[in-house]
Amino acid sequence: MSHQFELFEPINSADHLLGNEHASVVIVEYGDFECPSCKQAASAVQQLLNRFADEVLFAYRHFPLIEVHGHALGAAQAAECAAAQGRFWEMHALLFENQTHLTRKSLDRYAKQIGLDMIRYAAEMDDEIYRQRVLEHLESGRRSGVRATPGFFINGKMHDVSFGLHSLLDATKAALEFRQASTG
Repeated sequence: MSHQFELFEPINSADHLLGNEHASVVIVEYGDFECPSCKQAASAVQQLLNRFADEVLFAYRHFPLIEVHGHALGAAQAAECAAAQGRFWEMHALLFENQTHLTRKSLDRYAKQIGLDMIRYAAEMDDEIYRQRVLEHLESGRRSGVRATPGFFINGKMHDVSFGLHSLLDATKAALEFRQASTG
């Protein structure tokens, strides 16, 4: 029996968003910065956004597989520190580019590289002020049925990418065609 999971928490202004906020197709990813499949997904998502720039809204949420990836939670918190200073996507890219180097020392280096206020960043990391936000993302992913990363939702419905990320592109095209057919 096939079970169709739906996005538990709709996107909101607190999400990390790229694309057209009025797009007819909304893609949400639950990801882990230490997950090799998420690194591959990041480039696939970039290609998708390049191809459908005005037609898609993309949201990234944290789903650190803490039991498997020892640095994922810290990396997610560093990304949130960057987000607080308007630099989430720069940090997002650096974390995936350097995903085998996610120790605190490395995270600090990336923060400096993208020009964060290092005093603020260090205080926020030391106090783990974004830990709860990351854990809330994780919980909303679990409630949506996410069990592994990357976990994708297209217009609120879970999309399985276990057979390859090309299916994400195909499903996005199909969703766009469906929306165009139903509105035109």
